[in-house]
Amino acid sequence: MNTLIEDSPKEFFGHPRGLYILFFAEMWERFSYYGMRSLLIFYLTQHLLFGDAEAFGIVATYGALVYLMPVIGGIVADRYIGFRKAVIFGAVLLCIGHFGMVFEGEPATRVGEAVYRNAGYLQGFYFSLAFIIMGVGFLKPSISNMVGQLYGENDPRRDGGFTIFYMGINLGAMLASLVAGYLGQTYGWAYGFGLAGIGMVAGLITFVKGQHWLGEAGVPPNPARLAEPFLAGFSREKIIYFCGLLGVIVAWQLMQHREGVGILLIATAAIAVVGIIWYSIAKCTPVERDRMLVVLYLTTVSVVFWSFFEQAGSSISLFTERNINKEILGVNLTSAQFHFFNPAFIILLAPFFSWLWVALFNRGLEPSTPAKFGLGVLQMGMGFAVLVYGISTASAEGIVPAYWIVGAYFLFTTGELCLSPVGLSMVTRLSVTRVLGLMMGVWFLSASLSSYVAGIIAAAASIHSTDGGNFDRTAALVVYSETFGMLAKIAIGVGLLVMLLAPFVHRYMHEPDAQTRAIPNNR
Repeated sequence: MNTLIEDSPKEFFGHPRGLYILFFAEMWERFSYYGMRSLLIFYLTQHLLFGDAEAFGIVATYGALVYLMPVIGGIVADRYIGFRKAVIFGAVLLCIGHFGMVFEGEPATRVGEAVYRNAGYLQGFYFSLAFIIMGVGFLKPSISNMVGQLYGENDPRRDGGFTIFYMGINLGAMLASLVAGYLGQTYGWAYGFGLAGIGMVAGLITFVKGQHWLGEAGVPPNPARLAEPFLAGFSREKIIYFCGLLGVIVAWQLMQHREGVGILLIATAAIAVVGIIWYSIAKCTPVERDRMLVVLYLTTVSVVFWSFFEQAGSSISLFTERNINKEILGVNLTSAQFHFFNPAFIILLAPFFSWLWVALFNRGLEPSTPAKFGLGVLQMGMGFAVLVYGISTASAEGIVPAYWIVGAYFLFTTGELCLSPVGLSMVTRLSVTRVLGLMMGVWFLSASLSSYVAGIIAAAASIHSTDGGNFDRTAALVVYSETFGMLAKIAIGVGLLVMLLAPFVHRYMHEPDAQTRAIPNNR
């Protein structure tokens, strides 16, 4: 029997009012995050005068820690302080970090081969990134979990609610790239970073003022225990906040010892892989073993996809700055504004993909989860192939028409729409329940590892400046063509192999394939 769901005083357009509070809070948080991220690689290379390889390393380490900290922050919020307090604490840290970026200091200077930077401002920069890293760690997993808590387990509106929420994420990312990306590269870095900070303040105010619409969502699991004195007369809640501030200091140091982050991630990933294989063989039934190994296999495939995808924030950004004609339909864009195309294409194409999977499912033609992963990686490779072909059309001055980079972003996005929505669903469906939390941690660890690997890959596209910090555009095109060509061949090869193996892998999932049809959340 169908049930008609009518709006109650606490609902708006058929959904809890709290959903729209979380929608706008997360939209502004993503606005601040992607506004800063769109400018970061240019700030490093143009203001602080880092060489390409070192700048790629900073971006990669920052991204790795941003993806890693939510694993820890989510556990703390879930077990102790509750998601609501975690969002507010995380938002405050983010505001401090974003406004810290406003104090950019004097530009670095180059004398011959030597570069001189103001040490105080440089440390302030690393500290600001550390505040953002810890802030995202507390806020990002918490606000997503609260969306789920607004609905009952079998509420038919649940998937629609998450779709609306994820639309806010992509809307924030799109607007940030357009506005903050323009201000930062046109009027000064402080304007772009400052606008990102204002966006975060708007998100914090939205959440605090509207949290009464959230009902019981996000409250601490045991408020009395949280308030009890725990150590030296301080409550558990205050101790957690103090540890969060200590975490900022740890992140500040890790940003300056980037090799250690790589060793830590690789060692942790190796231990996780060996542990999962051992557990699957020694502790699981044959069906559980097969499903766990499929999760491990597809997680590995996702590392390939995301490490290539993350080139958008590093090597592709500098390629855009140096070699792309930025005029589109008579409008001159800044290089940072080109980040707008990915979230814009997601907003435009996600409804079509959602319809497409349903239409193919009804005809018995929907690709399996492994096949979708293969399609995603294949389209990533095709995007890089488009860039390589576009480079071959460059002018004598080394300038490539903008539509080639737009075409590449289109294929990157269609690949993301094939892979991203089914990733978390795959982990939750196939993992053994008693180690589901561990497997979710491994999935997020893979995103962190992807970001770090992306920095290593981007280093292959490093362009060395001539005297005075100038670049030979035509020589740069040779390096970009070779690097993007290599990525295209690897991704296309991996994508085709994954698709070829998909029927075999799907049998080991031991289930008819049922997909999650959600808009990807820009991770």
